[in-house]
Amino acid sequence: MRKSSSHRLDMVRQQSRIRHARMAVAGASVALLAVLLFAASAAAVSATAVSNGDAAAREPASHAAAAGTNDAVFNRGRVTIARLQYDGGGDWYANPSSLPNLIEAVRERTTLDVADEELRIRLTDDRLWDVGFLHLTGHGNVRFSDAEVERLREWLLRGGFLHADDNYGLDESFRREMARVFPDRPLVDVPASHPVYSVVYRFENGIPKIHEHDGLAARGFGVFVGDRLAVFYSHESDLGNGWEDIGTYEDPPALHEQALRMGVNLVVYAVSSRVGA
Repeated sequence: MRKSSSHRLDMVRQQSRIRHARMAVAGASVALLAVLLFAASAAAVSATAVSNGDAAAREPASHAAAAGTNDAVFNRGRVTIARLQYDGGGDWYANPSSLPNLIEAVRERTTLDVADEELRIRLTDDRLWDVGFLHLTGHGNVRFSDAEVERLREWLLRGGFLHADDNYGLDESFRREMARVFPDRPLVDVPASHPVYSVVYRFENGIPKIHEHDGLAARGFGVFVGDRLAVFYSHESDLGNGWEDIGTYEDPPALHEQALRMGVNLVVYAVSSRVGA
């Protein structure tokens, strides 16, 4: 009788252990399923950030997805792309069809809510604080006043993003003025591994060469504020020429597409790098 009771107790303990084991396996399965569902959901959100372009060129666009909800930084969540008007004699208004074409590309290929038209603005204009992407171009001299130097420094330190595109003849004066804005932050090469070259479209070798001038290699320079790229300077690339209407220059349509892809990357990076700032 004692042996039979002991045997039954052993059986109960064994069955209990089996139940616990099954519960542990079930719990692990549920946890694994939750992880997989989360990953799938995140991938789906990222995939919506790019609506066009071939699959081989797409990158996981978590920056672009996040940028679409950046209401706290930009005026009512809308991204304004602006052209910088400056003094000094340079043609700040060069490449008139470039920004309209870039705006159209960003609107078509990402989830960003981008204003329909470019804003033309001076650094002393209070609307600067509503600008998500500031573009500077031209062929000649750039000159900022002391007040403009202070304003640009403050805006960049607070999360602004400036893209300067050397349209040929801009290099010397732009470097001089940036040294006034950031005497302690020199322009440095932006490595090809930086997210600005892969946030939407991947550029394995960095910035593409769009328009020939001196036959020199295209280079992307930058000024960093902490880990954030605050200024991107495209040199010997001439992205603005590539953004212009096809046929404006003799550059082939394939280079027009490469320029637009790099421009989309710049805008998406500019917006997403300010999330949480």
